Amino acid sequence: MALLFAGPIDLFANAKGKPNIIFLMTDDQRWDNLGCYGRPEFKTPNIDQLAKQGVIFDQAFNTVAICMPSRVTMMTGRYASSHRVGFVAPNDYTLSQADFAEGYPAMLKKAGYRTGFIGKVGFTVTERAQRPNSGTTNLYKENMGEVFDFFAGSETVPTKGLELWPVDDPGLQKIYQEGRKNTGRTLQTGEAMLRFLDTQPKDQPFCLSVSFYAVKHDSNNHLHMPHFEQFKDYDFPVPSNWVKGDNEKLPQVVKDHARGVPLHRQRSSTPAMHQRLVRRFASQGFTVDQQVGLMVEKLKKMGQLDNTVIIYTSDNGRFQGSHGLFDKCILYEEAVRAPLIIFDGRMAESKQGRREDALISSVDMAPTMLSLAGLKPPSIMQGHDLSGILNQTQNMSEWRDAVLLENLFLVSMFKAKRKPNAEEINEKEIAANKSYRSRGLRTDQWKYFVYYEHNPRIEELYDLQKDPQEQNNLVNNPEFAEVLSKLRSRTEEMYSEAVK
Repeated sequence: MALLFAGPIDLFANAKGKPNIIFLMTDDQRWDNLGCYGRPEFKTPNIDQLAKQGVIFDQAFNTVAICMPSRVTMMTGRYASSHRVGFVAPNDYTLSQADFAEGYPAMLKKAGYRTGFIGKVGFTVTERAQRPNSGTTNLYKENMGEVFDFFAGSETVPTKGLELWPVDDPGLQKIYQEGRKNTGRTLQTGEAMLRFLDTQPKDQPFCLSVSFYAVKHDSNNHLHMPHFEQFKDYDFPVPSNWVKGDNEKLPQVVKDHARGVPLHRQRSSTPAMHQRLVRRFASQGFTVDQQVGLMVEKLKKMGQLDNTVIIYTSDNGRFQGSHGLFDKCILYEEAVRAPLIIFDGRMAESKQGRREDALISSVDMAPTMLSLAGLKPPSIMQGHDLSGILNQTQNMSEWRDAVLLENLFLVSMFKAKRKPNAEEINEKEIAANKSYRSRGLRTDQWKYFVYYEHNPRIEELYDLQKDPQEQNNLVNNPEFAEVLSKLRSRTEEMYSEAVK
Protein backbone atom coordinates (compact mmCIF):
# COMPACT_ATOMS: atom_id res chain seq x y z
CA MET A 1 0.00 0.00 0.00
CA ALA A 2 2.22 2.36 0.23
CA LEU A 3 4.02 5.40 -0.63
CA LEU A 4 5.53 7.38 2.22
CA PHE A 5 3.37 10.25 3.46
CA ALA A 6 5.83 13.01 4.23
CA GLY A 7 4.59 16.58 4.73
CA PRO A 8 1.67 18.98 4.25
CA ILE A 9 2.44 20.78 0.98
CA ASP A 10 4.96 19.00 -1.22
CA LEU A 11 4.50 15.52 0.15
CA PHE A 12 3.03 14.15 -3.07
CA ALA A 13 6.14 13.90 -5.21
CA ASN A 14 6.05 10.10 -5.00
CA ALA A 15 2.27 9.74 -5.23
CA LYS A 16 -0.04 9.62 -8.24
CA GLY A 17 -0.64 13.36 -8.14
CA LYS A 18 -3.08 14.90 -5.68
CA PRO A 19 -4.84 12.41 -3.43
CA ASN A 20 -8.52 11.62 -3.58
CA ILE A 21 -10.36 12.57 -0.37
CA ILE A 22 -13.45 10.84 1.01
CA PHE A 23 -15.07 12.41 4.06
CA LEU A 24 -17.53 10.08 5.80
CA MET A 25 -19.75 11.46 8.57
CA THR A 26 -22.43 9.62 10.49
CA ASP A 27 -25.29 11.28 12.37
CA ASP A 28 -25.42 11.05 16.18
CA GLN A 29 -22.94 8.16 16.47
CA ARG A 30 -21.20 7.88 19.85
CA TRP A 31 -17.43 7.65 19.63
CA ASP A 32 -17.39 4.37 21.57
CA ASN A 33 -19.95 2.56 19.38
CA LEU A 34 -17.22 1.11 17.15
CA GLY A 35 -15.02 -1.95 17.44
CA CYS A 36 -11.77 -0.01 17.06
CA TYR A 37 -12.70 2.05 20.13
CA GLY A 38 -12.86 -1.06 22.29
CA ARG A 39 -16.43 -2.17 21.63
CA PRO A 40 -16.29 -5.26 19.36
CA GLU A 41 -19.93 -6.06 20.13
CA PHE A 42 -20.92 -3.24 17.74
CA LYS A 43 -19.50 -5.24 14.81
CA THR A 44 -17.81 -2.68 12.56
CA PRO A 45 -15.17 -4.83 10.80
CA ASN A 46 -14.64 -2.63 7.74
CA ILE A 47 -14.18 0.56 9.73
CA ASP A 48 -11.92 -1.35 12.12
CA GLN A 49 -9.82 -2.46 9.15
CA LEU A 50 -9.46 1.15 8.01
CA ALA A 51 -8.30 1.95 11.54
CA LYS A 52 -5.71 -0.85 11.43
CA GLN A 53 -4.28 0.68 8.27
CA GLY A 54 -4.63 4.28 9.37
CA VAL A 55 -4.60 6.46 12.47
CA ILE A 56 -7.17 6.28 15.30
CA PHE A 57 -7.61 9.51 17.22
CA ASP A 58 -8.51 8.89 20.85
CA GLN A 59 -9.08 12.53 21.80
CA ALA A 60 -11.16 14.03 18.99
CA PHE A 61 -14.02 16.36 19.85
CA ASN A 62 -16.92 18.13 18.19
CA THR A 63 -16.59 21.72 19.25
CA VAL A 64 -20.39 21.98 19.08
CA ALA A 65 -22.46 18.84 19.62
CA ILE A 66 -25.56 19.28 17.50
CA CYS A 67 -25.95 18.62 13.81
CA MET A 68 -26.43 21.90 11.92
CA PRO A 69 -23.64 24.00 13.46
CA SER A 70 -21.37 20.96 13.71
CA ARG A 71 -21.69 20.24 9.98
CA VAL A 72 -20.99 23.86 9.09
CA THR A 73 -17.98 23.87 11.40
CA MET A 74 -16.49 20.85 9.63
CA MET A 75 -17.17 22.29 6.18
CA THR A 76 -15.84 25.78 6.89
CA GLY A 77 -13.18 25.19 9.56
CA ARG A 78 -14.83 27.80 11.81
CA TYR A 79 -16.27 27.73 15.32
CA ALA A 80 -20.03 28.00 15.83
CA SER A 81 -19.61 31.38 17.53
CA SER A 82 -17.85 32.57 14.37
CA HIS A 83 -20.12 31.26 11.60
CA ARG A 84 -23.29 31.54 13.75
CA VAL A 85 -25.22 28.99 11.70
CA GLY A 86 -27.60 27.22 14.03
CA PHE A 87 -31.12 26.48 15.16
CA VAL A 88 -31.95 29.25 17.59
CA ALA A 89 -31.61 33.00 18.07
CA PRO A 90 -29.29 34.79 18.24
CA ASN A 91 -27.20 32.21 16.34
CA ASP A 92 -29.76 31.20 13.72
CA TYR A 93 -28.17 32.40 10.50
CA THR A 94 -27.97 30.62 7.18
CA LEU A 95 -24.54 30.11 5.60
CA SER A 96 -23.78 32.77 3.01
CA GLN A 97 -22.58 31.82 -0.45
CA ALA A 98 -19.39 33.78 0.25
CA ASP A 99 -18.63 31.71 3.36
CA PHE A 100 -19.62 28.48 1.57
CA ALA A 101 -17.12 29.42 -1.16
CA GLU A 102 -14.35 29.31 1.47
CA GLY A 103 -15.26 25.84 2.69
CA TYR A 104 -13.25 22.76 1.72
CA PRO A 105 -15.56 21.52 -1.13
CA ALA A 106 -15.52 24.84 -2.99
CA MET A 107 -11.78 25.30 -2.59
CA LEU A 108 -11.03 21.78 -3.78
CA LYS A 109 -13.36 22.31 -6.74
CA LYS A 110 -11.37 25.44 -7.68
CA ALA A 111 -8.18 23.38 -7.44
CA GLY A 112 -9.41 20.94 -10.08
CA TYR A 113 -11.08 18.29 -7.94
CA ARG A 114 -14.32 16.60 -8.97
CA THR A 115 -16.62 17.10 -5.98
CA GLY A 116 -19.57 15.10 -4.74
CA PHE A 117 -22.02 15.22 -1.85
CA ILE A 118 -24.36 12.44 -0.72
CA GLY A 119 -26.80 12.35 2.18
CA LYS A 120 -27.98 14.75 4.85
CA VAL A 121 -27.07 18.39 4.24
CA GLY A 122 -28.58 19.70 7.46
CA PHE A 123 -27.98 23.41 6.82
CA THR A 124 -28.98 26.07 4.32
CA VAL A 125 -26.85 28.17 1.96
CA THR A 126 -28.27 31.50 0.79
CA GLU A 127 -26.89 34.43 -1.17
CA ARG A 128 -26.30 36.35 2.06
CA ALA A 129 -26.40 35.14 5.64
CA GLN A 130 -29.94 35.65 6.89
CA ARG A 131 -32.16 34.68 9.75
CA PRO A 132 -34.10 32.79 10.75
CA ASN A 133 -32.72 29.90 8.75
CA SER A 134 -35.79 27.79 9.52
CA GLY A 135 -37.92 29.83 7.11
CA THR A 136 -35.62 29.34 4.14
CA THR A 137 -36.34 26.92 1.32
CA ASN A 138 -33.40 24.67 0.59
CA LEU A 139 -32.60 25.19 -3.09
CA TYR A 140 -29.46 23.11 -3.30
CA LYS A 141 -28.92 23.28 -7.04
CA GLU A 142 -29.32 27.04 -7.01
CA ASN A 143 -26.95 27.59 -4.08
CA MET A 144 -24.53 24.65 -4.29
CA GLY A 145 -24.65 23.69 -7.96
CA GLU A 146 -21.39 25.41 -8.86
CA VAL A 147 -19.52 23.62 -6.08
CA PHE A 148 -20.72 20.00 -6.37
CA ASP A 149 -20.44 18.08 -9.64
CA PHE A 150 -22.42 15.16 -8.20
CA PHE A 151 -25.16 15.61 -5.63
CA ALA A 152 -27.70 13.37 -3.94
CA GLY A 153 -28.68 15.36 -0.88
CA SER A 154 -31.66 16.33 1.23
CA GLU A 155 -32.43 18.29 4.35
CA THR A 156 -32.68 15.89 7.31
CA VAL A 157 -34.24 12.73 5.86
CA PRO A 158 -34.03 11.27 2.32
CA THR A 159 -37.58 12.32 1.48
CA LYS A 160 -37.28 15.96 2.58
CA GLY A 161 -36.07 18.28 -0.16
CA LEU A 162 -34.10 15.66 -2.10
CA GLU A 163 -32.21 17.03 -5.10
CA LEU A 164 -30.13 15.03 -7.57
CA TRP A 165 -27.60 15.96 -10.21
CA PRO A 166 -26.31 15.38 -12.84
CA VAL A 167 -29.89 15.14 -14.04
CA ASP A 168 -28.74 13.21 -17.10
CA ASP A 169 -27.18 10.40 -15.02
CA PRO A 170 -29.72 7.56 -15.29
CA GLY A 171 -27.88 5.44 -12.75
CA LEU A 172 -28.12 8.14 -10.08
CA GLN A 173 -31.74 8.90 -10.87
CA LYS A 174 -32.66 5.21 -10.63
CA ILE A 175 -31.23 4.87 -7.10
CA TYR A 176 -33.72 7.46 -5.82
CA GLN A 177 -36.60 6.60 -8.15
CA GLU A 178 -39.92 7.13 -6.42
CA GLY A 179 -41.68 3.88 -5.62
CA ARG A 180 -38.57 1.80 -6.11
CA LYS A 181 -38.38 -1.13 -3.75
CA ASN A 182 -34.99 -0.53 -2.19
CA THR A 183 -33.36 -1.57 1.02
CA GLY A 184 -33.50 1.66 2.99
CA ARG A 185 -31.71 4.93 3.45
CA THR A 186 -28.24 3.66 4.35
CA LEU A 187 -27.96 1.12 1.56
CA GLN A 188 -29.29 3.78 -0.80
CA THR A 189 -26.48 6.09 0.33
CA GLY A 190 -24.06 3.25 -0.33
CA GLU A 191 -25.39 2.82 -3.86
CA ALA A 192 -24.93 6.53 -4.52
CA MET A 193 -21.32 6.35 -3.25
CA LEU A 194 -20.58 3.55 -5.70
CA ARG A 195 -22.30 5.47 -8.49
CA PHE A 196 -20.08 8.47 -7.86
CA LEU A 197 -17.01 6.24 -8.10
CA ASP A 198 -18.33 4.47 -11.21
CA THR A 199 -18.64 7.83 -12.97
CA GLN A 200 -15.26 9.19 -11.84
CA PRO A 201 -12.86 10.24 -14.66
CA LYS A 202 -9.51 8.48 -14.41
CA ASP A 203 -7.41 11.61 -14.84
CA GLN A 204 -8.99 13.82 -12.14
CA PRO A 205 -8.71 13.76 -8.32
CA PHE A 206 -11.99 13.73 -6.41
CA CYS A 207 -13.42 14.78 -3.07
CA LEU A 208 -16.57 12.94 -2.00
CA SER A 209 -18.45 14.03 1.14
CA VAL A 210 -20.91 11.46 2.49
CA SER A 211 -23.25 12.41 5.34
CA PHE A 212 -25.10 9.26 6.40
CA TYR A 213 -28.59 9.68 7.80
CA ALA A 214 -27.75 6.86 10.20
CA VAL A 215 -27.46 6.23 13.04
CA LYS A 216 -30.07 8.81 13.99
CA HIS A 217 -33.69 7.65 14.53
CA ASP A 218 -34.65 4.11 15.37
CA SER A 219 -37.95 3.16 13.71
CA ASN A 220 -38.07 -0.02 11.65
CA ASN A 221 -38.01 1.99 8.44
CA HIS A 222 -34.69 3.53 9.48
CA LEU A 223 -33.12 0.08 9.85
CA HIS A 224 -32.11 -2.56 7.35
CA MET A 225 -34.00 -5.25 9.24
CA PRO A 226 -31.87 -8.23 8.11
CA HIS A 227 -28.92 -6.54 9.83
CA PHE A 228 -30.96 -6.04 13.00
CA GLU A 229 -31.38 -9.80 13.45
CA GLN A 230 -27.87 -10.25 14.85
CA PHE A 231 -28.46 -7.62 17.57
CA LYS A 232 -32.12 -8.08 18.49
CA ASP A 233 -31.49 -10.36 21.51
CA TYR A 234 -28.01 -9.17 22.47
CA ASP A 235 -27.55 -7.46 25.84
CA PHE A 236 -25.02 -4.68 25.46
CA PRO A 237 -22.86 -3.70 28.43
CA VAL A 238 -24.39 -0.73 30.21
CA PRO A 239 -22.11 2.31 30.77
CA SER A 240 -21.37 2.92 34.44
CA ASN A 241 -22.75 6.47 34.19
CA TRP A 242 -26.09 5.34 32.76
CA VAL A 243 -28.86 6.46 35.14
CA LYS A 244 -32.13 4.73 35.77
CA GLY A 245 -34.83 7.38 36.00
CA ASP A 246 -33.87 10.97 36.83
CA ASN A 247 -30.34 12.07 37.65
CA GLU A 248 -30.41 14.30 40.72
CA LYS A 249 -26.77 15.32 40.19
CA LEU A 250 -27.56 17.37 37.09
CA PRO A 251 -27.68 21.16 37.52
CA GLN A 252 -31.22 22.29 38.25
CA VAL A 253 -31.37 24.43 35.09
CA VAL A 254 -30.55 21.34 33.02
CA LYS A 255 -33.08 19.18 34.87
CA ASP A 256 -35.78 21.82 34.39
CA HIS A 257 -35.15 22.95 30.81
CA ALA A 258 -32.86 20.70 28.71
CA ARG A 259 -34.76 18.40 26.36
CA GLY A 260 -32.42 15.50 27.12
CA VAL A 261 -34.08 15.01 30.51
CA PRO A 262 -37.69 14.31 29.39
CA LEU A 263 -36.35 12.41 26.38
CA HIS A 264 -34.42 10.16 28.76
CA ARG A 265 -37.58 9.47 30.73
CA GLN A 266 -39.38 8.57 27.50
CA ARG A 267 -36.64 6.62 25.73
CA SER A 268 -33.69 5.39 27.81
CA SER A 269 -34.53 5.51 31.53
CA THR A 270 -35.06 1.76 32.08
CA PRO A 271 -32.77 -1.16 31.24
CA ALA A 272 -35.23 -2.42 28.62
CA MET A 273 -35.49 1.00 26.94
CA HIS A 274 -31.72 1.38 26.92
CA GLN A 275 -31.14 -2.03 25.33
CA ARG A 276 -33.81 -1.42 22.70
CA LEU A 277 -32.17 1.77 21.53
CA VAL A 278 -28.57 0.58 21.60
CA ARG A 279 -29.50 -2.52 19.59
CA ARG A 280 -31.10 -0.32 16.94
CA PHE A 281 -28.19 2.11 16.81
CA ALA A 282 -25.78 -0.82 16.58
CA SER A 283 -27.75 -2.25 13.67
CA GLN A 284 -27.52 1.02 11.79
CA GLY A 285 -23.81 1.30 12.56
CA PHE A 286 -23.30 -2.16 11.08
CA THR A 287 -25.18 -1.14 7.92
CA VAL A 288 -22.96 1.94 7.57
CA ASP A 289 -19.92 -0.29 8.06
CA GLN A 290 -21.04 -2.55 5.22
CA GLN A 291 -21.23 0.44 2.86
CA VAL A 292 -17.72 1.46 3.88
CA GLY A 293 -16.56 -2.04 2.96
CA LEU A 294 -18.20 -1.85 -0.47
CA MET A 295 -16.62 1.55 -1.06
CA VAL A 296 -13.13 0.27 -0.18
CA GLU A 297 -13.52 -2.71 -2.50
CA LYS A 298 -14.58 -0.40 -5.31
CA LEU A 299 -11.52 1.80 -4.74
CA LYS A 300 -9.30 -1.29 -4.91
CA LYS A 301 -10.84 -2.35 -8.22
CA MET A 302 -10.34 1.17 -9.56
CA GLY A 303 -6.69 1.10 -8.51
CA GLN A 304 -7.29 4.22 -6.41
CA LEU A 305 -7.15 3.01 -2.81
CA ASP A 306 -3.42 3.68 -2.51
CA ASN A 307 -3.98 7.30 -3.51
CA THR A 308 -7.08 7.98 -1.39
CA VAL A 309 -7.48 9.55 2.05
CA ILE A 310 -10.59 8.36 3.92
CA ILE A 311 -11.75 10.31 6.98
CA TYR A 312 -14.45 8.81 9.21
CA THR A 313 -16.19 10.77 11.96
CA SER A 314 -19.62 11.79 13.33
CA ASP A 315 -21.36 15.15 13.69
CA ASN A 316 -21.92 14.59 17.43
CA GLY A 317 -22.46 11.83 19.93
CA ARG A 318 -25.52 10.96 21.98
CA PHE A 319 -26.08 10.15 25.63
CA GLN A 320 -28.29 7.05 25.34
CA GLY A 321 -29.07 7.36 29.07
CA SER A 322 -25.60 8.33 30.30
CA HIS A 323 -25.91 11.10 32.94
CA GLY A 324 -29.67 10.56 32.89
CA LEU A 325 -29.86 12.25 29.48
CA PHE A 326 -30.94 11.38 25.99
CA ASP A 327 -30.03 13.64 23.07
CA LYS A 328 -26.77 15.65 22.80
CA CYS A 329 -25.63 19.31 23.18
CA ILE A 330 -24.68 19.22 26.88
CA LEU A 331 -20.88 19.19 27.15
CA TYR A 332 -20.28 15.76 28.68
CA GLU A 333 -18.03 13.31 26.86
CA GLU A 334 -20.78 11.21 25.31
CA ALA A 335 -22.03 14.20 23.29
CA VAL A 336 -18.82 16.01 22.41
CA ARG A 337 -16.30 13.22 21.94
CA ALA A 338 -16.05 12.05 18.34
CA PRO A 339 -14.82 8.96 16.54
CA LEU A 340 -12.06 9.97 14.15
CA ILE A 341 -10.21 7.57 11.88
CA ILE A 342 -7.98 8.76 9.05
CA PHE A 343 -6.76 6.25 6.49
CA ASP A 344 -4.20 7.41 3.94
CA GLY A 345 -3.53 4.87 1.22
CA ARG A 346 -0.12 6.43 0.57
CA MET A 347 1.03 5.86 4.13
CA ALA A 348 3.96 3.53 4.75
CA GLU A 349 3.01 0.29 6.48
CA SER A 350 5.28 1.18 9.41
CA LYS A 351 3.07 4.20 10.15
CA GLN A 352 -0.25 2.34 9.96
CA GLY A 353 -2.40 1.12 12.84
CA ARG A 354 -1.34 3.90 15.20
CA ARG A 355 -3.36 5.44 18.01
CA GLU A 356 -2.97 9.17 18.52
CA ASP A 357 -3.60 11.14 21.73
CA ALA A 358 -3.35 14.66 20.28
CA LEU A 359 -6.32 16.89 21.08
CA ILE A 360 -8.32 17.28 17.86
CA SER A 361 -11.30 19.54 17.16
CA SER A 362 -13.94 19.26 14.46
CA VAL A 363 -12.80 22.72 13.35
CA ASP A 364 -9.64 20.97 12.08
CA MET A 365 -11.37 18.92 9.37
CA ALA A 366 -11.52 21.55 6.61
CA PRO A 367 -7.95 22.89 6.86
CA THR A 368 -6.60 19.34 7.01
CA MET A 369 -8.38 18.29 3.82
CA LEU A 370 -7.10 21.35 2.00
CA SER A 371 -3.57 20.75 3.21
CA LEU A 372 -3.70 17.11 2.13
CA ALA A 373 -4.54 18.39 -1.35
CA GLY A 374 -1.54 20.71 -1.28
CA LEU A 375 -3.61 23.86 -0.70
CA LYS A 376 -3.10 26.59 1.85
CA PRO A 377 -6.21 26.99 4.05
CA PRO A 378 -7.73 30.49 3.89
CA SER A 379 -7.11 32.78 6.84
CA ILE A 380 -10.80 32.67 7.80
CA MET A 381 -10.40 29.02 8.86
CA GLN A 382 -9.74 28.69 12.59
CA GLY A 383 -8.78 25.03 12.81
CA HIS A 384 -5.39 23.35 12.72
CA ASP A 385 -3.94 21.23 9.93
CA LEU A 386 -3.50 17.61 11.11
CA SER A 387 -1.26 16.43 8.29
CA GLY A 388 1.87 16.83 10.40
CA ILE A 389 0.33 14.58 13.06
CA LEU A 390 -0.61 12.02 10.43
CA ASN A 391 2.94 11.82 9.07
CA GLN A 392 4.53 12.32 12.52
CA THR A 393 6.41 15.49 11.59
CA GLN A 394 4.39 17.77 13.89
CA ASN A 395 6.28 19.25 16.84
CA MET A 396 3.80 18.21 19.52
CA SER A 397 5.11 20.81 21.98
CA GLU A 398 3.58 23.38 19.61
CA TRP A 399 0.22 21.60 19.29
CA ARG A 400 -2.88 22.83 21.15
CA ASP A 401 -3.27 22.01 24.83
CA ALA A 402 -7.08 22.34 24.90
CA VAL A 403 -10.14 22.22 22.66
CA LEU A 404 -13.01 24.69 22.91
CA LEU A 405 -16.53 23.32 23.48
CA GLU A 406 -19.82 25.21 23.07
CA ASN A 407 -23.53 24.59 23.51
CA LEU A 408 -25.63 27.40 22.00
CA PHE A 409 -28.93 25.48 21.90
CA LEU A 410 -32.05 26.03 24.03
CA VAL A 411 -35.08 23.86 23.35
CA SER A 412 -37.45 26.69 24.31
CA MET A 413 -35.86 28.85 21.61
CA PHE A 414 -36.14 25.99 19.12
CA LYS A 415 -39.89 26.09 19.65
CA ALA A 416 -39.84 29.88 19.16
CA LYS A 417 -37.52 29.92 16.14
CA ARG A 418 -40.14 31.03 13.58
CA LYS A 419 -41.52 33.81 15.73
CA PRO A 420 -40.62 37.37 14.68
CA ASN A 421 -39.78 38.31 18.28
CA ALA A 422 -37.40 35.38 18.86
CA GLU A 423 -34.62 37.70 20.04
CA GLU A 424 -36.93 39.18 22.67
CA ILE A 425 -38.02 35.70 23.78
CA ASN A 426 -34.37 34.73 24.08
CA GLU A 427 -33.63 37.68 26.39
CA LYS A 428 -36.65 36.76 28.54
CA GLU A 429 -35.43 33.15 28.83
CA ILE A 430 -32.04 34.39 30.00
CA ALA A 431 -33.55 36.88 32.46
CA ALA A 432 -35.75 34.11 33.88
CA ASN A 433 -32.63 31.98 34.50
CA LYS A 434 -33.76 29.29 32.06
CA SER A 435 -30.66 29.30 29.86
CA TYR A 436 -28.35 26.30 29.93
CA ARG A 437 -26.07 27.56 27.15
CA SER A 438 -22.53 26.68 28.04
CA ARG A 439 -18.93 26.83 26.93
CA GLY A 440 -15.78 25.26 28.22
CA LEU A 441 -12.74 23.28 27.30
CA ARG A 442 -11.21 19.84 27.33
CA THR A 443 -7.52 19.16 28.03
CA ASP A 444 -5.72 15.84 28.41
CA GLN A 445 -6.72 15.79 32.05
CA TRP A 446 -9.49 18.30 32.68
CA LYS A 447 -13.00 19.07 31.51
CA TYR A 448 -14.39 22.45 32.53
CA PHE A 449 -17.55 24.19 31.41
CA VAL A 450 -19.78 26.99 32.60
CA TYR A 451 -23.48 27.78 32.09
CA TYR A 452 -22.55 31.37 31.38
CA GLU A 453 -26.03 32.89 30.96
CA HIS A 454 -27.26 31.59 34.30
CA ASN A 455 -27.17 33.87 37.35
CA PRO A 456 -25.19 32.89 39.33
CA ARG A 457 -23.01 31.05 36.85
CA ILE A 458 -23.00 27.27 37.25
CA GLU A 459 -19.70 25.48 36.67
CA GLU A 460 -18.59 21.88 36.27
CA LEU A 461 -15.03 20.57 36.60
CA TYR A 462 -13.85 16.98 36.17
CA ASP A 463 -10.50 15.26 36.47
CA LEU A 464 -10.88 12.86 33.55
CA GLN A 465 -7.82 10.81 34.44
CA LYS A 466 -9.42 9.83 37.75
CA ASP A 467 -13.07 10.29 36.76
CA PRO A 468 -13.55 9.52 33.04
CA GLN A 469 -17.31 9.08 33.51
CA GLU A 470 -17.65 12.66 34.86
CA GLN A 471 -19.38 11.69 38.07
CA ASN A 472 -17.64 13.95 40.61
CA ASN A 473 -17.88 17.70 40.06
CA LEU A 474 -14.82 19.30 41.70
CA VAL A 475 -15.89 22.96 41.44
CA ASN A 476 -16.54 23.33 45.16
CA ASN A 477 -13.44 21.43 46.26
CA PRO A 478 -10.89 24.02 47.52
CA GLU A 479 -8.06 21.67 46.55
CA PHE A 480 -8.78 22.48 42.88
CA ALA A 481 -9.31 26.25 43.20
CA GLU A 482 -6.12 27.11 41.31
CA VAL A 483 -6.92 24.65 38.50
CA LEU A 484 -10.42 26.07 38.27
CA SER A 485 -9.15 29.64 38.03
CA LYS A 486 -6.75 28.77 35.22
CA LEU A 487 -9.40 26.89 33.26
CA ARG A 488 -11.87 29.76 33.60
CA SER A 489 -9.34 32.16 32.15
CA ARG A 490 -8.30 29.77 29.40
CA THR A 491 -11.93 29.21 28.36
CA GLU A 492 -12.58 32.92 27.98
CA GLU A 493 -9.32 33.37 26.09
CA MET A 494 -10.24 30.59 23.63
CA TYR A 495 -13.78 31.89 23.26
CA SER A 496 -12.51 35.39 22.49
CA GLU A 497 -10.39 33.93 19.70
CA ALA A 498 -13.31 31.86 18.38
CA VAL A 499 -15.70 34.78 17.90
CA LYS A 500 -13.25 36.74 15.73
